[in-house]
Amino acid sequence: MSTQLLVTLTVIEIVALVAALALFVIAITRRLNAVANALGNVSANILGAIQGNVCLVGAGAAILNNQLDAIGAMLPAVAEKAESLPSQKSGAPQPQSQQGRDPVIGRR
Repeated sequence: MSTQLLVTLTVIEIVALVAALALFVIAITRRLNAVANALGNVSANILGAIQGNVCLVGAGAAILNNQLDAIGAMLPAVAEKAESLPSQKSGAPQPQSQQGRDPVIGRR
């Protein structure tokens, strides 16, 4: 084979390789754009759903906070009553049948 033919075939092969690579890059770009559009649609739908749920939680949070504040305000009074219960029970005599018995096990 002549040198001129080998150079021509090499140039044709390089041009074909570059064209094939360009086609693959174009195909990959189209696929990536399609995936990006699909992800954009999905994320928009998910964000819309999340925003709807957050609005519901926001409305209920104020009510829940008010109720929790009321419960928290009553806790000191409940704690004082709970602390006074053992002193009330220890002052009163125990019935004979319960004395010396553990309520969980039955005996001491």
